[in-house]
This record gives sequence, structure tokens and C-alpha cells, in this order.
Amino acid sequence: MPPVREIASAADPVAAVLDAHERGELIALQTSGTTSRPRSVVRTTASWVDSFPHVSRLAGIDRRSRVWVPGPMSATMNLFAAVHARTVGATLVDGPEDATHAHLTPATLLTALSGGGDLRGVHVVVAGDRLSRDTAARAEAGGARVSHYYGAAELSFVAWGSSEEDLRPFPGVEVQIRADAIWVRSPYLSLGYGGGADGPLTVDDDGFATVGDRGSLEQGALTVTGRGTELVLTGGASVLVADVEQVLRRGIGSDVVVVGVPHPRLGHVVGAVLLEPAAAAPVRAVARAELASAQQPRLWFSVPSFPLTVSGKVDRTALAALAATGQLTALTPLSGSGT
Repeated sequence: MPPVREIASAADPVAAVLDAHERGELIALQTSGTTSRPRSVVRTTASWVDSFPHVSRLAGIDRRSRVWVPGPMSATMNLFAAVHARTVGATLVDGPEDATHAHLTPATLLTALSGGGDLRGVHVVVAGDRLSRDTAARAEAGGARVSHYYGAAELSFVAWGSSEEDLRPFPGVEVQIRADAIWVRSPYLSLGYGGGADGPLTVDDDGFATVGDRGSLEQGALTVTGRGTELVLTGGASVLVADVEQVLRRGIGSDVVVVGVPHPRLGHVVGAVLLEPAAAAPVRAVARAELASAQQPRLWFSVPSFPLTVSGKVDRTALAALAATGQLTALTPLSGSGT
């Protein structure tokens, strides 16, 4: 087995990946895990490099490009973007004003749009979470071009499109849906976890792998509903957060985050957090029409922006804590209804 290069300890992670590729070493990349048992994903450098020509074509990145990657290199999506840019000869820049391309999460894209950031002429590649059609449309209305992809640290690229409603399997990737779970076979898969760590990655005898994300595949379009383990236990019922968010987001085309809020009798109730208070009425109508009683949010909140993790994703733990301690703006329930 080739030696494994721990990228997290490198002073220059991008250079470390490129050097490992030259030497034929494996690379170990940190990914989400518990504080007491962090884990790393081990992969060949070829599992990244072999996808570079497709990314270059889909995103239009070449040696003339100027690429802005504001997120930390500890996040694999950002490190991949920087390694790809350096490999094709593109220039990494410090801000959007100098950029032809940017790699952002949906939350950091929203922050840029809300803060009046000028993305005119920038091709924004968005990953790390689902990109709603509303957010993509806002960016395009401001003059940006938007691409969106779905993947995971263990799987690398799975699907590419313009928003969460337009994802097609990435070149070279086979996708299957088994019992609502997304299974993938491709040359971009990782080898597993380093140091004997456990994680969600499962690989079958045919080389298909899953991390437990749920979704559907219809007429070649992949819909990702999320990781199936996020639950709100309310009055004895188990509510999958991803199912509720999918219905609400599809119904109004904008971002909604669902959290569990402590309740003295029911244990928890379902709460929904919106960025736009004006969306409360239509999204409540969608909830009443399409969700079962236990799934319907009983509490509604709004925030000017979602709290973010270091990697730029929505910090669901922080958002749930704010809701539980009354630090979010509550939206008044409709007359005669908890929803």
C-alpha cells in the first residue's frame, strides 16, 4: 500500500496534495466527525485529478481564470477547488472583485448577495449544501453565472447542474436509488477512512458506495433530500428533517431550515426558520396542504442570515440552540392554527 500523506498537518495543503500526486502517495483529508473521534477520508490523488478535465469544461476554468475560494482549506470542497485551479494554471485571488470564478456554499452565496456583493460576470460554483432555484435565480439576476454540484467527501462528485432541481450525474458517475438511498459508482470514490475510524460510507461488492444521503432519480435528474438520520422526535413521532425541508423548499423556492425545539409535553416540536418573513404565509399553506400533522412546523421563525460553520455551511446546531433559547424572531401563528 502506498504511503498516506496527512494533508491537515501541511503548511500548504494545496502544495501537499500536488506533491503527493507526484510521489504516488495516498492523501488523508479531514471530514466531519465527533470532537473526540475526528476522522479522515483516504483517497488516491487520481480520484481527484481524473475529474479535473470535466470540472474545467463544466465551469469554464482554464489558465486565464482568476478563482476566488474564500472558505478554509480544511473543507474538502475548497481544497479541491484550489488544487484544481493551481493544476490548470488558473490564478487564486483574494476577493470577488478580481475573480472570474468563485467557489461558495449556498449560505456564503446568500451572504454575498444580501451584502450587496458584486458577482457580475463571475461563474459561481456552489456546493456543500442544496442550492435552491430562488437563490440561483437571485445570483443570475445580479449578473452571475451559476453551477451547482452535489457530492460528499467520501464520494467526491456525484451530480452537476444549475440548482438543486437540475442535477444530472457527473461524467463517469453511475447513480442508483435503493430504498431511497443514493448509491454511486465512479472513479472518484475514496478508499474509506483512516486509522480504523467509523463513518457513514458503505461499499457493496459491485463497487457502489453510499453515505446514507436520500434522494430520487427520475428521467436522469437526481433530487437530493438529505441525510436520513436528522430527526425531530415529537409526541412519539419521528419526523425526518430532510422530508419536511424538501416539501417546504420545493413549495416556495426559497431556503427553509427545520429544527427541533424543546417542548414540555411533546419532547420537541418542529420549527421552521425562514430568511424572508414575507414567505411565511405561502410556506404555511404548503405545510398544511402537503405535510402530515406531525411534520407540520408548530413554530415559525425568521433570521436575517443563517449562522454558519467554519466551512460556510448552515450551522444547524447553533440555529436550534437560538430557537430553544428564544433568540430568534418568532412569526405569529395564523389564527386558529399552530402552523
